[in-house]
Amino acid sequence: MSTLYLIALGSNRRGRHGAPREEIAAAAAALGARTMSAVIVSAAIGPSIRRFANAVAIVDSDLNPPAMLALCKTIERRFGRRRGRRWGARVVDLDLILWSGGTWRSPGLTVPHPEFRQRQFVLEPLVQVAPDWRDPGSGLTLRQLLARLTRSRPVPRSPSRW
Repeated sequence: MSTLYLIALGSNRRGRHGAPREEIAAAAAALGARTMSAVIVSAAIGPSIRRFANAVAIVDSDLNPPAMLALCKTIERRFGRRRGRRWGARVVDLDLILWSGGTWRSPGLTVPHPEFRQRQFVLEPLVQVAPDWRDPGSGLTLRQLLARLTRSRPVPRSPSRW
């Protein structure tokens, strides 16, 4: 049975395919992506000083979530990613964000990705490729989650002293 996955792709280091944008495109091809969002650039989380190129791919596969995660890790290794400092520079980072089966919990894997709702650099590309996809946790669409994250909050006014 075919399953759809939304996979976040990130890179902030040149690799054998070229600059980070080219690494992302090559990783999407290695995944057999059906479609990919535009690449956006964002500040790194954590100690890395290099900006990240980010995108999201829709992948259609017969793999279950643990097997899809294993495929993502295999592609990361083939592209030259090495385990090391958390949030450090990397040639490619592939994160399983959502799948059409709803939720999944097993040792080492939670779907939806636990942090995606707070990450604009993930939500923006998600909305480009699947704006009406519903988050199984909240029931909200990806477009609604992005709107909640990015809407401006009014600044409280201090009482007038005049």
